[in-house]
Amino acid sequence: MRTWAGNASARINSVVEAVVAALMLALVLDVWLGVADRYYFHWQLPWPEEFARYLMIWAALLAVSCGIAGREHIGLTAFIDRLPKPMRRSSLIAMDLLALALFLYVLWYGIPFANSGASRHAMIFGTSLRPYYAAIPVAAAVASLQMILVLIRDLGDHSEPEFEEEAV
Repeated sequence: MRTWAGNASARINSVVEAVVAALMLALVLDVWLGVADRYYFHWQLPWPEEFARYLMIWAALLAVSCGIAGREHIGLTAFIDRLPKPMRRSSLIAMDLLALALFLYVLWYGIPFANSGASRHAMIFGTSLRPYYAAIPVAAAVASLQMILVLIRDLGDHSEPEFEEEAV
């Protein structure tokens, strides 16, 4: 089960990383277009700034699950590493469960929030804000799934201090 969870987490993470990379590429191109427009072409495009904002929100929120998959999110390692091993493991599992509860909470309240965007329109695009607001529940769902898979994969073994010996 632990191997399956680790493989599933890695597959999901590779897809999410590709999506985040594509969003970041689009963000960079959009910002370059906005700069070129403002200083060189003077087309007075109204949408690059707003579009960059939405791209950045989607990329940042989706990247949370990538941090979870790699155990690169913020932890209380200074405190946890001082605990005895049995307490350390149970504390880490408890923290994972608390993080999962947070992501499920955000998902639960993010769905109505995203749906509330259906009646609102983006100022520049004139489109519904639902696809932009959907970043919150979608990212929370992916983060919840990753948290479950990583919790199964690691079962509290993820904070063992690893010391690499330096080559002399």
